[in-house]
Amino acid sequence: MSLAFIFPGQGSQAVGMGADLAEAFAPAREVFQEVDDALGEHLLRLMREGPEDQLTLTENAQPALMAVSLAVTRTLEREFGVSIDKAAFVAGHSLGEYSALAAAGALSLSDTARLLKLRGQAMQRAVPVGAGAMASLIGPKTDVALAEAAAEAGAELGVCVVANDNNQGNVVISGAKAAVDRAIEKAKELGARAIPLNVSAPFHCPLMQPAADEMAEALAAAAISAPRAPVVANVTARPTHDPEEIRRLLVEQVTGRVRWRESVLWMAGEGGVTRFAEAGSGKVLSGMIKRIAPDAEATPLNAPADLEAFAKSL
Repeated sequence: MSLAFIFPGQGSQAVGMGADLAEAFAPAREVFQEVDDALGEHLLRLMREGPEDQLTLTENAQPALMAVSLAVTRTLEREFGVSIDKAAFVAGHSLGEYSALAAAGALSLSDTARLLKLRGQAMQRAVPVGAGAMASLIGPKTDVALAEAAAEAGAELGVCVVANDNNQGNVVISGAKAAVDRAIEKAKELGARAIPLNVSAPFHCPLMQPAADEMAEALAAAAISAPRAPVVANVTARPTHDPEEIRRLLVEQVTGRVRWRESVLWMAGEGGVTRFAEAGSGKVLSGMIKRIAPDAEATPLNAPADLEAFAKSL
């Protein structure tokens, strides 16, 4: 069995996430305390109690989701003897790439928390609220070609690109509000369903360049080590363990496409991965894995019982 650890992105957050891990395991409590100390706030309290609208804010959701993911991997390592070294690869969806890097030791936990807080704030600052939009194109006819055709129609009115290639039947577009509205119309003509997303900014598109510039400055000052397992990067869908390449790709990721479908196909194909373990809140990525690589096993790890069962299965 070849294993990959995968880490969820924004949208997987929920009030209450991580609370049972903190109650059950000292290593999880240590992670949450370290993140709170790094940010100088009570993020665990927000995760445990809400309110949901505050947890959903990009600058809170990003470090919070990372904290839950790292609580899972640190608990696996210290309570159950399951090291990230067992993984052939690690990968994360958008902000989840930072979680993957932290879990693999490329970034310190406190640096990751601060970088994600800044990333969320920078993304929010990059585009005035309401000026941008994102939409999920779904349905059996939906693929990258359809989404690119829809985005091209939208681009007549402004920036509009494919932001997330999640899986066959689920592709997200992002850009200026009027452009995305036009792209939605075109996508429906082409046979897709289109659902506007309730997001505060148009992520993973050229409108995020001011945020990319802020992240470039922050990442230039961050200490990045070679990860203990190769990281399959969002923007290339290929593995890397070179710290300078990781630094560059994290900047590109702010405006670039999340090539999740391609990343999973590469891991399950050339990478030889037969089992994916989703470390963190929810099971969104596990659902995607089943659609992309149906022969691979996908295991969500977010409750104490999940971790115990997973460790026993190895």
